[in-house]
Amino acid sequence: MAARPPLPDSVLLRVLALLPLRDRLRAARVCRRWRQLAQDRALWTHVDLSPHRISRRTLWQLLRRRLPAGLCTLRLRGASRFRRKQRLLSPALLAALRERCPQLHRLCLTETDLRRVPYHSMPASVTTLELSLCDIPDAWFCVSPSVPPPQSHLKTLSLCGTYRVTDTGIQAAAPHLEELERLTLRHCIIGDAAMVFIGRHMKQLRYLEISNAYFLTNRGLGAIVALERLETLCLDLYDLVSLGTVIALLQVLPRLNHLKLGGTCFEDELLGKIQENFPHCTISHRL
Repeated sequence: MAARPPLPDSVLLRVLALLPLRDRLRAARVCRRWRQLAQDRALWTHVDLSPHRISRRTLWQLLRRRLPAGLCTLRLRGASRFRRKQRLLSPALLAALRERCPQLHRLCLTETDLRRVPYHSMPASVTTLELSLCDIPDAWFCVSPSVPPPQSHLKTLSLCGTYRVTDTGIQAAAPHLEELERLTLRHCIIGDAAMVFIGRHMKQLRYLEISNAYFLTNRGLGAIVALERLETLCLDLYDLVSLGTVIALLQVLPRLNHLKLGGTCFEDELLGKIQENFPHCTISHRL
């Protein structure tokens, strides 16, 4: 039988891009050609390490040997302080990441202990920071007067189930996050005081999501009337917040064109009447 012609590099690169990181590294051992392809920068622009619980030593090795200067997105999963003594990140490792990968703009951390990693040590290029089930101090975003502030500011911040993020934490962080355009707070213990500081300092917000905020009342929700640039609002409503307050927001926020409501069951007829009164805004309900 005639030998089949080898697959072109472009096809093999697409196949390698579909493989999990561990299988991709294994494929690099097949032959010299596959090793060169596995090191192609296109495969390392968006790196997801979250399916694996790697050690700090392994992360150092990846940073030195694999992660390219063109890295844009990095996802990491650490270990809670109750499961492992060694922390995944350190100021030294983040400094090396900042120098090695100057184009990194999105950093997503899950179950990572950041209590000894100050906020100012984050790479200055990062504009999107997503923290899920992480452990941070309540004043983590506050920069000490003796420490130079970060060179750039976050545009997108997502906090999901992040320990210690309460009203006190949001009050301390809000003055340092005035450039934010997108803010997501899920499963955080916040109430009216946090919303007051969000409305007072985060004037650039275009997207705001507040879910599982069981202590939020009409007073706190009314504080975001100052967010004149707000375009999308995702909100869970509970017994302490009335639908009338939400309707009042629709009347005063000029750019609000997408409203997602959850937490409380609404009749389709009621939502339909609200939609008729505000045709410029798409209103949806999620259970």
